[in-house]
Amino acid sequence: MFFISKTDQQNKKQQHKIAERQQEDEIRKTLQKNASLQVPGYQTAFGSSRYWYDPLFLCSSVAVLLCVAVSSEALGMTDLLERVSQISDNLHSLSTSLSNDLNTHFHPIGKIMMRPSMCHTSSLQTPTDKDQALRVPESELLSLVRSLLLAWSDPLAVLLTEAPNLVHPEKSLIYSKTKELQEHSNTLGAGLEHLVHKMGHSSQDISSVPFNNDLGNDKNSRLTNFHFLLSCFRRDSHKIDSFLKVLRCRAAKLRPEMC
Repeated sequence: MFFISKTDQQNKKQQHKIAERQQEDEIRKTLQKNASLQVPGYQTAFGSSRYWYDPLFLCSSVAVLLCVAVSSEALGMTDLLERVSQISDNLHSLSTSLSNDLNTHFHPIGKIMMRPSMCHTSSLQTPTDKDQALRVPESELLSLVRSLLLAWSDPLAVLLTEAPNLVHPEKSLIYSKTKELQEHSNTLGAGLEHLVHKMGHSSQDISSVPFNNDLGNDKNSRLTNFHFLLSCFRRDSHKIDSFLKVLRCRAAKLRPEMC
């Protein structure tokens, strides 16, 4: 028979405690990093201030993403839809804030008038208003949300790579917010995966969209195309947010006029 010595047991307990403290430190660092973001969720305190945090929204690093799975598994359908709706709302707000930052010191002549048909996601057929969205089956609406989000995986990586090299006085701030945008998009994607499994839909039921990552050769062209690409993302993030709110409304069994 194999026996474990008391010393080995104590060492294992000590290692377990160290691992727990490391995980707590990771979560604490993430909370501190996002201390300026006030969203519904768990409450925590820093000094004399109190903030609300959504665990799905905050789990951006690989280590802390584990709490997305834990939180999602423990939530019911309505609560999970509430959480992903909160994340999508913050994603759209962040894209709007980033657009405003980019618009400062941006010469009007350099702007491209944003036409939906010019965005790379224009090939995706989406509802144009709430009434149309309410008539789309839930599975199709969720697939549209996931297809839209997936279509921005590569473009967001391009924006993040380009941000530090922009000919813009606020390029450091723009880079920081672009990085947050990518992190929040990944977090939303993780939440949607759990939502798909809860709803019993196929995780492969999404459409792929081609993307040309050429922003131009000169710095002014690259800044102009960066601005245009971000405008497209802001538009699509609003669609994602709107469709998720429709799904949340249906899960809560609210009347259409209340959605």
